[in-house]
Parts: sequence; structure tokens; C-alpha cells
Amino acid sequence: MTDQVFFRPDHAWVGDVIPVEHEGDLWLYYLLELRESPKPGTPWALVRTDDLVTFTDAGVALPHGGHDDADFNAYTGSVVTDDGGLHHLFYTGQNPRRVADNGLPLQLVMHATSDDGMQSWVKHPEHTFGAPAGYEPTDWRDPFVVRDEEAGTWRMLLAARHDSGPERRRGVIAQLVSQDLVTWTPTVPFWDPRRYITHECPEVFRIGDWWYLVYSEFSDAFVTRYRMARSLDGPWLAPDLDSIDGRAFYAAKSAPFGDRRIFAGWIATREGETDDGAWQWAGTLSLLEAQQNPDGTLAFHVPREVIASFTEEVDVDLAPTGLAAEDGYACLVSGAPLPPECYVRAELEIDPGTTECGLLLRSSADGDHSYVIRLEPKRGRLVLDRWPRPTTGEAQWQVSGDVPHVVELERPTNLTGTSHTLELILEGDLAVVVLDSQVCLSTRLYDHTHDRLGIFAGDGTAKLRELTVRRRPAG
Repeated sequence: MTDQVFFRPDHAWVGDVIPVEHEGDLWLYYLLELRESPKPGTPWALVRTDDLVTFTDAGVALPHGGHDDADFNAYTGSVVTDDGGLHHLFYTGQNPRRVADNGLPLQLVMHATSDDGMQSWVKHPEHTFGAPAGYEPTDWRDPFVVRDEEAGTWRMLLAARHDSGPERRRGVIAQLVSQDLVTWTPTVPFWDPRRYITHECPEVFRIGDWWYLVYSEFSDAFVTRYRMARSLDGPWLAPDLDSIDGRAFYAAKSAPFGDRRIFAGWIATREGETDDGAWQWAGTLSLLEAQQNPDGTLAFHVPREVIASFTEEVDVDLAPTGLAAEDGYACLVSGAPLPPECYVRAELEIDPGTTECGLLLRSSADGDHSYVIRLEPKRGRLVLDRWPRPTTGEAQWQVSGDVPHVVELERPTNLTGTSHTLELILEGDLAVVVLDSQVCLSTRLYDHTHDRLGIFAGDGTAKLRELTVRRRPAG
């Protein structure tokens, strides 16, 4: 059992997560990524939690198939329970040695069941099926099954692609229906926006009068998005802030946890463990909680249990203060170090017309080397920056002004009003930033190794009204 904020199995990484509420606990199935060469098959592994803080690693739950089996890689899917109490697991089967006419591996929907409380699974290869006519057979994955109570049937949603049309806009959420969870009949697409390459890891759920459609895409932005509708049949509306998190938090899916809704995704690693390394597939498990706003939109934040686990106050010698920089820049850095694993809460008061303000993270004592959590009220966004930025040439003075913040770590947000709260969870190279319990930004922080916390303001005035820093008890 581990009590890390961010779970990762020993010597492996967490891929797509399939969360399921089971007997009051949250069961987090995930694709086990070993990063070995030659690449082994991919199974489903399982980690369980009853409090969102401590995790029990249950190891492999659904083994992948053999060298020539259709499910050499057992990829993303879903778990449901029928009226008789039988558990059904639907997943994507893929084998790089089984290819279609285009030379790419086939993707197939596969089925397994459990009659012992999901302790073990029996595969049913005879229930396997691929894409019907009109869809690409190599993009037919991530089956999500939901009960349509009004129609008295089951629906299956799939990340699919039309087999004709503009190459980068064929993405569609295909749909099949079934009465018995065995025989599936294709029907009209669930959502067909003709907008993205594909819509990975689709799911739908309901809170009150609203239905929510969640999917991940990588053609417009590498991000998990959501849409809203009054009916399971749509139309699906895009809220103003339509993403769950930023670039580093991907393939998020959710499950109920009591009367709450918990999203589970992975925070990606970077090649070479450096801030400039390419993002990699899979990483470390991270949980976010969704709450419904009065207008039906969703707010996202770190679960309260995680924050409550940081109980020891830390004095970093940074008192509440104001920073006036009407036509320039000003910063103030803590006199004592920030713990490498901690919770930070900063209440900021921002004068109207201020261009930027926020926190310096892992800063040098003079504030000239740091990560920057920057609020930009005029642009309505939260961004992660770093100072100094990377050089663009051999000479150190050739710093890059072409990239104003870390690419794809930008979150649109509502910064009207003068009072805003930033919360941070830090653990090793992982960081999750939460603004006003509404907007999340998760990332990796590799390169800066200084240990101070700071505040700053640019072209305006900001005040640090209150600062809290806590860490978890040792041991």
C-alpha cells in the first residue's frame, strides 16, 4: 500500500485509466506500460483506493494475449454490471502482427466477464468484432458501454474514423446497441463533428439534468475535452472552458465515488527527464474531482482528501505583502526553502488593469531562475512559464522571446474580479496547479532545482493576502 499523491507502479508507468466504483471503493484499472525493448504486450493492471489518498497495487488484472493473439495488446475499454450482477469488461484488442490493407494493426472490440466480484476475468474471444463498413478497421477502439435506461438498451461508444473524407477530420464516435451485452448492432454515430483525427477514450455520464461527453483529442490540441447536453442524444454543446486540464494530463475518464465524480488520467513524462524533452505516452496516475457549476459547466480541482493529507505547517518566510509595478516588474522571494513535496495555497488580490502576476516556483533567491505560474487577467488565461527561457543559439544572450510560455501549458480561465486563489500540489517532478477551484494545470518540472517560493507582479499591482504551505508527516 502506498500513500503517494501520484501513484506509479514499480519500474513501470500508468497508461490510460479505466476507473470503476466497486463496493464503495474506486478501482482504477490502467494500461501497464513497461517501456521495454522489444516492446512486450500491454495488460490491464489495477490499483484500488477507498480514500483517494492511499493506494493498493493489485498487479495485473487482465493479462494480455500471446504472441499471435488478437489481444497481444489489451488496450482501453470499460466495465459495466448487468442486472444479474455479472461484470462485463470490454476492451480493445490489437496485435502489431495482424494488419489491415493499409499496413496498420487492426483494432478489435473484445469481451471478458467476471462472476467473482471482478477478482478474475474470463475472456470470450468468440464475441470479438471489428469495424463495420464505412469505418477504418485500424481505428476502432476504446469501447465505452453505458445503460440507456429510457430506451431499455445498452449503448457502446467507440473512438472511430470514417474511411473517407479529409484525412485529419474523419474522427467520429461510433455507436452500437445491444440488449444482452453480447450481440452488438451498429447504429447512427453518437457524435460526428468532422473536426478531429479521432476522439479517444470517449465516455458519457449524467449529473442532474445534464449529460456530459468526455473525449481526448490530439489534432487541434493534445487535451481531454468535454461537451454538455440535456439529452443522451445531444446536441452536444461546447462550454467556454471545455477542457479538463492541459497538455500533460491525458486520456482522462471518470467514475462516481459516492455522490462525487472523480477523473483519473496520467501526467505524461518527458524524454530525457528534461523540460525540453518530447512528451511521452503514459506517466503517473493523477486524480481530479469534477463539480457542477450552477450553469451546468464543470469545475475541476484536487480532491479534498489529498489536500487534507498535508497536515504540517511550514514557514517559508514569505509574509503577506503588496507588489506595486505599475510600469515594470517586481518580485519577492521567500527567505526559507519550499519542501519538495508540499501543498501551497496563495490568496491574491489583483488590481484592475494589472497585466500579470502569480507565483515563482523552485526559484533562485533573486527570482531570476524559476518556474512561473502566471495569471494574465487581460488575456483570461493561466500559463506555466520558466525563467530564463531556453536559448535559441550558441550565445547565451540569444534567449527565445518567440515562445511566451511552455508550449501547450496554457489554460483559458475567468479572471474577472480582484480576488483569486492558487493552489499547488508538488511531489518530486510532478506539479498540479488549481485556480479558484475551477481550472487545473498539471505538468512535470525537471530542470530548475532551486527551492524558493516567490510572488511577482508586472505592469500593475498585486497583493499576497494569505499564504499557506503544508507538508505531509514524515514516514
